[in-house]
Amino acid sequence: MVEAQGGTTGMAIASVNPATGATVRRFKATTASQIDRALTTAQRAFLTWRERSFAERGALMQRAAAILRERRRHYAALMSLEMGKPITQAVAEVEKSAVACEYFAEHASRFLADECGQTEARLSVVHCEPLGAVLAVMPWNFPFWQVFRFAAPGLMAGNVGVLKHASNVPQCALAIEEVFQLAGFPKGVFRTLLIESRAVESIIRDDRIAAVTLTGSEAAGIQVATAAGGALKKVVLELGGADPFLVLRDADLPRACVVAAQARVINSGQSCIAAKRFIVERSIAQGFLAGFVEHMRALRVGDPMDETTQVGPLARGDLRDELVRQVRTSQRRGARLRVGGRALSGPGFFYEPTILDRVRPGMPAYDEEIFGPVASVMVARDEAEAIRIANDSRFGLGASVWGADVDRCHAIARRLETGTVYINDFVKSDPRLPFGGVKKSGHGRELGVYGIKEFVNIKTVVAP
Repeated sequence: MVEAQGGTTGMAIASVNPATGATVRRFKATTASQIDRALTTAQRAFLTWRERSFAERGALMQRAAAILRERRRHYAALMSLEMGKPITQAVAEVEKSAVACEYFAEHASRFLADECGQTEARLSVVHCEPLGAVLAVMPWNFPFWQVFRFAAPGLMAGNVGVLKHASNVPQCALAIEEVFQLAGFPKGVFRTLLIESRAVESIIRDDRIAAVTLTGSEAAGIQVATAAGGALKKVVLELGGADPFLVLRDADLPRACVVAAQARVINSGQSCIAAKRFIVERSIAQGFLAGFVEHMRALRVGDPMDETTQVGPLARGDLRDELVRQVRTSQRRGARLRVGGRALSGPGFFYEPTILDRVRPGMPAYDEEIFGPVASVMVARDEAEAIRIANDSRFGLGASVWGADVDRCHAIARRLETGTVYINDFVKSDPRLPFGGVKKSGHGRELGVYGIKEFVNIKTVVAP
């Protein structure tokens, strides 16, 4: 997945427009003394914020949702400018962030309500209490949504947030802090630090940080989990994915082909839950592949600020270079190119929507996460082999199953080693439902009732 810690140590913190390659703006990194003051402010803010009622917190969170909507075009344009997201998808991301704020503002008090235990004691009750300052190490690919899906439940639970965003989206990082300031949240309840990855470990070890959440690459997850483990702190990890898209012999093939293309290139293919491995039963493989190629070839690649654009640039040049390597290596090892396969010439970091078939183990297109608009097609003899191929991955984030018999699809879903499965639709996250993965895709959950309880002390009180 993405390198959530924002690139190589020593790189400048800067906005680089991936559609042109031009540096838009540079920023000074937060200094050590500024970090120290920010953590002290966060710690002090927590002592009063945790005492606020759910109603008081909720009113401010509802205001944050309103600000997101009022300024959605501005915030969407920042995303398109800094990481190349097509503008229509960027507007939708701001709206989704607002929905998360509203959802947890409304439901947090119910999710975290006291529970009475069924014991012989006169009093046995379970309380959910906030932990303190939570460090959020976040990626560039969904620069607003990834932050708000942590911040909305986390702040409503009574925690405070400290954000270390990816270094290539500093304007988005500062804009998110602005949202909470404009909404009237007390100073220190949410703070953005513009820091490079080398500063993260020392912040995790700091006693003023209570817990850590990271969305990012497998490598970043190992680093952050190691640091958090050494400090005995709770950590939630949402890491990479190589999501399978299973097409069964009785699937609605025309619709499956349309959605397959959408599912592969959402966010220009730079999504942990974008469909990546398309596993098709042999009897319908030829028809699926023909339709899939047709829809991928028809996608419009271009300026992310153009509302007709469906696929924008990759976020950085090194990401495109890695995609070129993965495709070329897979071809040398026997994968067949059906459409695309080229980095586009000219300014910016564009890559054609691409399909590889005859993909087998030992190829990057099979073994690795492909973070860009490249699809891997694999043919299975039958349902059993489709399930085996789907589970033959170190990742386990999401999956989708396509077939006319929903009960059969549900039975298959139960056998897939993932955190989420969608039937006859592509995978998406929803504030109402828990989200996360298994295997090398991480551990812990975000969103829903399970997500809001990740960063609380579940305290038992008993009186005989």
